[in-house]
Amino acid sequence: MTSASAIFACSGVALSLGGRQILREVDLHVARGEVLGLIGPNGAGKTSLFEVLSGRYRPEAGRVVMDGEDITGTDIVRRARLGLARTYQSPVVPAALTVAETFRAARLSHRPFQSRHRAEWAARLVNLTVPWTRPAGSLDTFDRRKLLLACLLMRRPKVLLMDEPASGLINTEIDELDLMLRMLVDEYHLGVVVIEHRLELLEALADRVTVLNLGEVIAEGAPGTVFEDPAVRAAYFEGAA
Repeated sequence: MTSASAIFACSGVALSLGGRQILREVDLHVARGEVLGLIGPNGAGKTSLFEVLSGRYRPEAGRVVMDGEDITGTDIVRRARLGLARTYQSPVVPAALTVAETFRAARLSHRPFQSRHRAEWAARLVNLTVPWTRPAGSLDTFDRRKLLLACLLMRRPKVLLMDEPASGLINTEIDELDLMLRMLVDEYHLGVVVIEHRLELLEALADRVTVLNLGEVIAEGAPGTVFEDPAVRAAYFEGAA
């Protein structure tokens, strides 16, 4: 698969924050029905790249393309309406709202408004089985992640950016997350980019892995090959140790 066949891609992305170069000439791409893992040591620029891809940060160079359209200058709201969805490291939910009220706020967040039936469909997709009368803030970490993901899936996104979705989960929950994401990718042909430190999850889930170090791509390819790359081991594994 090449960048020409990608549903979502960036090329030559550069970003500076506070006078410090964060990203340097970053390229990546993901196709429909593909999971791309994004790894690197702390400070590599992974979350900053997500901020550029989602539209929160404007790069100083490079471009972002979605479904053949250059969206580099498009704001975060417009990108969401085009089919770009994102989850964050911390699954923050509206604590004062019930699960039902959270779904309602998501359903009516922008046109076209979604029906309760669409919310019920999305809840089943992610196996969210808690009572809808429960306060969202009382849910455990995995159920909060499921709730937020279901709210995004109601809109049938084309591309999903996930920032450390396994953070705070136990092994059985990670196994369920793996199966859930693979089902979503296979059945709904999402393009998914996942930042994740749980390499066993990426080994099972990702079709390809891109490695960032000090804001630059240092490797890209199949997980098993990339994880054994000497440059990756030096930058990521040995550096983390």
